[in-house]
Amino acid sequence: MTLFHVEFQDVNVMVILGFGFLCTFLVRYGFSGSGFNLLVAVIATQWAVILLGVESWYYTGWIRINLRSLVVAEMCAASALISMGAVLGKTNPVHLIFIALLEVSGFVLNEWLLQTLLKVQYLNSIMLLHIFGAFYGVMLTWILHREGSELGFEKEKFDRKTGLFSMLGTVFLWMFWPSFNSVLVDAHTPGRKLGAVCSTYLALAVSAVTAAAVSVLSSPKGKLNLVHMQSCILAGGVAVGVSMSEVQQPWEAMTIGFTAAVVSTIGFRYLKIHMLLAFQCHDTCTVLSTHGLPGLLGWLAQLFLQIRDCDDHTTAIRFAVFHICTLLITISLSLSMGIITGLLLKWTIWRPPQDKKCFDDQAFWEFPNLAVRK
Repeated sequence: MTLFHVEFQDVNVMVILGFGFLCTFLVRYGFSGSGFNLLVAVIATQWAVILLGVESWYYTGWIRINLRSLVVAEMCAASALISMGAVLGKTNPVHLIFIALLEVSGFVLNEWLLQTLLKVQYLNSIMLLHIFGAFYGVMLTWILHREGSELGFEKEKFDRKTGLFSMLGTVFLWMFWPSFNSVLVDAHTPGRKLGAVCSTYLALAVSAVTAAAVSVLSSPKGKLNLVHMQSCILAGGVAVGVSMSEVQQPWEAMTIGFTAAVVSTIGFRYLKIHMLLAFQCHDTCTVLSTHGLPGLLGWLAQLFLQIRDCDDHTTAIRFAVFHICTLLITISLSLSMGIITGLLLKWTIWRPPQDKKCFDDQAFWEFPNLAVRK
């Protein structure tokens, strides 16, 4: 119980401090980035505890709550925070709460479908949170597209101070990501949890070096880009987390981390602007490159590693079909829930912020020093 309490604290630090500081990179949206992150995280966690306990309540009349259920609920909340990154700065708190409730509901439903219909392992179904959250957020920001966003928002900027705080969030996430990936790994199998921790660390380490190298090589001036470092060094942790059940050797984790960093960094530099111009998707935190693409890479690596270890071609084909169905169900449900949520949020009763008030704390927070004295 003591060990699991430590892992619970690690996951809690990731969700609250890691994602919270990571969202403070905007110059005039630091209060909202960190404050709304906490609000969404705690509401999503509570809602996930209820949804995950429905089956237990149906049979026993009780919702069982322990450290494990809280960890699973916080991982569901992490999926909602990923989706929140796509629309960060363009929504109000009511929007974000509504998004969190529907996103967590969709993710829990996706878990139930995968485990019931396809008999997917629990760890594999929960680790699809990166893919589900990223595609949900992308579809949401596509539905909530604002006219003129192709030209950029006036207040969507970052500077040295906000970049430093955001980098602090990245450091928290980087440090505690091994616990995030290994917390639900079966501890009764000798060496399995330790292997998950080591694999995640190696993937993150290689990912950090690769992200820095690719950032320099892709820069016309040959300089590091802080935004690349903040997001793309985490790509290895995302990818190896999705493929965790099949990663057995250190070189496999390092290869996955290297490839994920390359894909994420290139996607971060070129995909955001193309998604905006071609598909009208203004992805504030570029969650598709940070979580979506590395998640898909991890899914592909898991498929390849599983087929490689199969001696029977029939078994390999059967696994591939089920593995592909797992991805199709996850993406289909995330896109569908994103469309539904976006259409509901387009109603004027939610009072979305005006374009000139997007990415601005003053629309939601009191600033006594700015108050006009009468």
